[in-house]
Amino acid sequence: RPSAPSDNRAGFRPPPALGCTGMADRADRIAALEAYHRDHVVACVRCPLSEGRTQVVVGNGDPDADVMFVGEAPGYHEDRVGMPFVGQAGKLLDQLLAGIGLSRDDVFVANVLKCRPPGNRDPLPAEIRACEPHLFRQIGLVRPVLVCTLGNFATKLLSGRPDGISRVHGHELPIQAGDLSVLLYPLFHPAA
Repeated sequence: RPSAPSDNRAGFRPPPALGCTGMADRADRIAALEAYHRDHVVACVRCPLSEGRTQVVVGNGDPDADVMFVGEAPGYHEDRVGMPFVGQAGKLLDQLLAGIGLSRDDVFVANVLKCRPPGNRDPLPAEIRACEPHLFRQIGLVRPVLVCTLGNFATKLLSGRPDGISRVHGHELPIQAGDLSVLLYPLFHPAA
């Protein structure tokens, strides 16, 4: 696993995640994440976005990553391909990762919403509430040390604060995601 930035506490390591007690074994957590995606996310109909999607965009990358990126919602290309960040923003994200010696194989990438909003509009509060359990379960199973939020919606959801991305960009924030302590690092969305 690549080393993650320190949160300035000696010996910091997140505790077992919500619902993951006894799943410290990498293979068990990977299997649990795949099963959760298959059994709960792919067939999700919690909100009307399920009616217009081509496919659910669950996330991809290393399910045992120390670093996780969370964006807003799938766009046109993501909806077609079934992977987050495959359009122009994805190319920029790949370049930024390469600049720090990482690739998508080293991190896990997901979105707040798993289905594309029509016309790439902003997510509605009800849609965020419907998808929130999926994202928190993903975080609990991946167990990252660092979660980099990309843009306003992911930052506000995971920080639990109303502060916009312009105000908190680049400022570390220790948070609780379920029973998991992680370091939140808000970043501008690559498409911004």
